[in-house]
Amino acid sequence: MHIDFRHLRTIRAIHLAGGLAKAADVLNITQSALSHQIKGLEDQAGVELFVRRSKPLRLSAAGKRLLRVAEKVLPEIEALEAEFDGLRQGSAGRLHIAIECHACFEWLFPVLERFRQSWGDVDVDIRPGLAFDALPALQKEEVDLVVSSDPENLHGVEFKPLFDYEPLFVAAASHPLAKKPYVEAEDLRNETLITYPVDRARLDVFTELLMPAKVEPRAVRQVELTAVILLLVASNRGVAVMPDWVLREQRTHSGYITRPITQHGVTKRLYAAIRSEDEDKPFMAHLLRLAREIPVKLQRPLTPMP
Repeated sequence: MHIDFRHLRTIRAIHLAGGLAKAADVLNITQSALSHQIKGLEDQAGVELFVRRSKPLRLSAAGKRLLRVAEKVLPEIEALEAEFDGLRQGSAGRLHIAIECHACFEWLFPVLERFRQSWGDVDVDIRPGLAFDALPALQKEEVDLVVSSDPENLHGVEFKPLFDYEPLFVAAASHPLAKKPYVEAEDLRNETLITYPVDRARLDVFTELLMPAKVEPRAVRQVELTAVILLLVASNRGVAVMPDWVLREQRTHSGYITRPITQHGVTKRLYAAIRSEDEDKPFMAHLLRLAREIPVKLQRPLTPMP
């Protein structure tokens, strides 16, 4: 016996319509074609699916059993068809993001909130890329986008520039270094440096300032939350170097100051690494646009305090 989706749709349509003529209109076929389809299915099954002498047309016990299968299977098939149609039109899909930058959560959440308003059918997830090799995972299609400040030459991967940012030194307003117009590596030798709990190779204060100068701070204290880092800094428990977008509220905060690192400051760039084949997906293009615009707006209010 061979049953296909056409048979399931037919049995459901006849049951809902209550007769062959109305069901044929719903299915957009002739009544004779519908009758022929039913007879062929009954011949395969070896049982009658309808009680033909009843008005309106009623399903037999075998017909009811087939209807239960149709009511179970067809909604799943129709949902799958709608999902595939959304994929073809670019309105649905998967967007799993890996972040190689601990502080990036500060700007990524506003980006995703705006994204969700336009692309509610896209499955969004975030995986901290610090816990695994994010770029190889991108190539293996385990994730769909990686936020990184370290572009590489990888086959099938495009690094899309997002925005530039400035790592800034943060200290209590009463700290001696607050008197300097900028800080250098040597200034941190006797300081307790408060950082996010990530490898040094992923922290700007080490890669851009301390490592090149071969300077080691007196102590390093790792703290998970940005708010706690700033609280400790304002309490003169240590100093930090953080991206400017994290410090957008500092201009109204009298507890700490910000200064450039090095005389001319440091500029870094964040990238979104995506697979080349995903570049033309409408929702991906929209996310990249938001990821360029919103963090820049977060940066604008920041003006270093005198």
